[in-house]
Amino acid sequence: MNSTPTNGAPGNSARWTGMVPVDDTALAVTDTGGPGTPVIYLNGQFATQGYWRRVLAELGTEWRHITYDERARGRKSKRSADYSFEAAVRDVDAVLEARGVDRALVVGWSYGAFVGAHWAARNPERALGAVLVDGAFPYDWLDEAMELRMRKMFRRMGWFLPLLRPTGLAPRMSAEQQAESNIELGRISRASELGPVLAGITVPVRYVVASGTSLGSRDDEQERIRTSLDGVTARNPRIRVGAKVPSNHGAILRKDFRAIAGSVREIAALDGGGS
Repeated sequence: MNSTPTNGAPGNSARWTGMVPVDDTALAVTDTGGPGTPVIYLNGQFATQGYWRRVLAELGTEWRHITYDERARGRKSKRSADYSFEAAVRDVDAVLEARGVDRALVVGWSYGAFVGAHWAARNPERALGAVLVDGAFPYDWLDEAMELRMRKMFRRMGWFLPLLRPTGLAPRMSAEQQAESNIELGRISRASELGPVLAGITVPVRYVVASGTSLGSRDDEQERIRTSLDGVTARNPRIRVGAKVPSNHGAILRKDFRAIAGSVREIAALDGGGS
C-alpha cells in the first residue's frame, strides 16, 4: 500500500495530509502524527472528517488523530465502483497500513459506529478498543415500507445533490447509490446480523448515545432502536454505555464532544495508554 503525501511519511512524527490509494479509488487522509495513542475516526455515512474537529480539539495534541473521507465523500476522496459496507471496513485497514499504525483506538459515529464495531470484532489484536457514537444498535428497523420510504426520500433529494457536491457537503454518489447504502445498513443492523458481532467483541467498547431523532426517523423510533443496547451490555461485559447525552443524532459531535473525548480517554486508560 503506497500513499501520496503532501508532507511527512508513514511512521514519522510530522503532520501528514495526502491521498491513500485503495482498490479502484483513493481516500483523503489527515494524520496529526506524534507519539501519542493513535485514534482513527470513522465518519457518518455521508459525512466528512471535518465533523470531528471539536473532539480532536478537546483531546488535544497528546494524541495521534487519523481522520479520512470515505469513498466519494468530501472534496478529494475519489469515486469507486464499490460503496459497500465491506469496502468501508477494508478502508480502515488501508488507512492504518498506509500510515504505519499497528494498533489503534477506533471511534465511529452513526454509520462509522457500525464500521468500527465490525473492525474491532475482526481485529482484537489491533484494536485498543472502540467508542461508538449513536450507532451500531442491533435492531430490525428495515422493512419493505421503510425501504420504499428511503428510496423516495433520496429521489426527492436527487435534484439538489449536484449543487452541494463541489462543497463536500454531499457525496459524489447518485441518489440511488445513497439509497442502496442506507438499505444495506438496515440489513446489517438486524439483531440477527449485528448481535453476534457485538457479542463477540473482546476489546473494551463504550457507547455515547444521543437523544431524540435522526434524519428519516419518526416519533420515538430512534429511542426504541437505542433500547437494544440493554441486551448488548447484558451479554457482553466489555461493552458499556459511557454516556447518554441530551443532543440529537445530528448534533452529537458538535454539542457533546466532551462526552466522546471522555470515553476515548477511558478506553485508552484501560489499555494502559491513556494520554
